[in-house]
Amino acid sequence: MSGNHYKGHEVSCCIKYFIFGFNILFWFSVFLGIIFFLELTTGVLAFVFKDWIKDQLNLFINNNIRAYRDDIDLQNLIDFTQEYWECCGAFGADDWNLNIYFNCTDGNPSREKCGVPFSCCTKDPAEDVINTQCGYDIRAKPDSEQKDYINVKGCVPQFEKWLQDNLTLVAGIFIGVALLQIFGICLAQNLVSDIEAVRASCFFT
Repeated sequence: MSGNHYKGHEVSCCIKYFIFGFNILFWFSVFLGIIFFLELTTGVLAFVFKDWIKDQLNLFINNNIRAYRDDIDLQNLIDFTQEYWECCGAFGADDWNLNIYFNCTDGNPSREKCGVPFSCCTKDPAEDVINTQCGYDIRAKPDSEQKDYINVKGCVPQFEKWLQDNLTLVAGIFIGVALLQIFGICLAQNLVSDIEAVRASCFFT
């Protein structure tokens, strides 16, 4: 009688354990499936609405240009972006006319009038110290001379160029992540099937 009691207790624990494992693996596979679907949907939408995304990126950069001096974190982000992509403004240096400190209007009393931030300037490898005034009065010069001092290309075209140059790398990363997720889903489903088989055998033990 006692032996049957322990046997029944063990079977009960076995069933509870496998149900718990089944639930975890089932919802894990569902979670991976949802993430994979969202990634796939995002990729398709990004391709279909690439012009809209381009316009939104332009709007985002221009809004940040307007607030350049209002937030030090935002300022650092813009400087980092312009230095990394070797660009200036969304589509060119004249986008900095949107900022009250850098615009070229006659009523602008700022010393930075008709200038650009230092992050727009071309870098001289021989200089160890950053010249934060290198962009002063640059846009008052003819366009043909500006390119000798600053990066005249906009950040949106530079980002598009980077994507084109690294398309194989970006596609490879996405495919690699997708394959890992598919492998995880298949593995989880196989384990779920194994747990179902073991749980079924518990009922007939």
